[in-house]
Amino acid sequence: MIDNKVIVGISQGDINGIGLEVVLKTLLEPGIADICVPVLFSSQKTVSYYRKVLGLEEFSFNPMREFSQINSKKVNVFICYEEEINIEMGKSTDVGGKYAFISLEKAAMALFDKDIDVLVTAPINKSNIQSDNFNFIGHTEYLGSKFSGDPLMLMCCDNGLRIAVVTGHMPLKDVASKLTIEGISAKINQLHESLIKDFAVRKPKIAVLGLNPHAGEDGAIGKEDKEIIIPAIEKTKTNGLVYGPYSADGFFGNGTYKQFDAVLAMYHDQGLIPFKTIAFNEGVNFTAGLNVVRTSPDHGTGYDIAGRNKANEQSFKKALYAAIDIFKNRKLYAEITENPLHIGTIKKER
Repeated sequence: MIDNKVIVGISQGDINGIGLEVVLKTLLEPGIADICVPVLFSSQKTVSYYRKVLGLEEFSFNPMREFSQINSKKVNVFICYEEEINIEMGKSTDVGGKYAFISLEKAAMALFDKDIDVLVTAPINKSNIQSDNFNFIGHTEYLGSKFSGDPLMLMCCDNGLRIAVVTGHMPLKDVASKLTIEGISAKINQLHESLIKDFAVRKPKIAVLGLNPHAGEDGAIGKEDKEIIIPAIEKTKTNGLVYGPYSADGFFGNGTYKQFDAVLAMYHDQGLIPFKTIAFNEGVNFTAGLNVVRTSPDHGTGYDIAGRNKANEQSFKKALYAAIDIFKNRKLYAEITENPLHIGTIKKER
């Protein structure tokens, strides 16, 4: 932190998508430098190009090549590369993937070295970023390999809706075989801990979704709910308020999700389809379970509108604010639990 402000690192994402557009629009927010110290990992030439194309000439920044040059009162651009690159807005190219990784790698290194306090990532293309240096399905898995802990994808928004997933980026055909009592119970415990430390929820109330239609109908429509998910819930009930399994369609259709602090879905689309239906352009993807804070917007590269000044920056802005809030919540939790009072027996004097 500098001047009691959180240092927010930002990776540029795919240079041909809407990443830099939503980043620059967010950093143009009046007073942004009063609540944090933004550091965008990109290049002076790339940012200047986007500033011109989008007509954001009022956007000013402090270029820096080392963290001793950081300006706590301005937006900073950490120069990751000097060369001029070929930007083809709206296209998936190898160049787009290459420079998305360069930005991400530099930002992750700064996070590891504690030069920045949190990381907010702009969207990447999971295909063109693949290389010998990046052989991961996405940000979550990459950061999980770099930092301590077990990453948990947790989607959240201001209205209190939070949805985590057990299996994440995995082909649907593989989901059922990957579900275990131990694995699900571990994710429930992770979610419970994150709600307390990251969101300051004192007594988390968690709902667990079933895998099969109607949560298996007591084994009539698949046995995973009865033989795996229910035992996992029973195993973790001693740690807090855990309920389920719920049939996903009715759970979201009748608004039952509003009664819980968080929901654990079994697979990616089971959780993200209702989340994005309810909170698209307002949602945040938070990687819980790690010893660092990383958030991102709830959308992708948006090639179809790239360079047209049509991208909505609200989700990225929410991701930036969420990263700051989570960092401060973790700091407060660490402070209040650092020296807990010893509980002992009081002896009565005769």
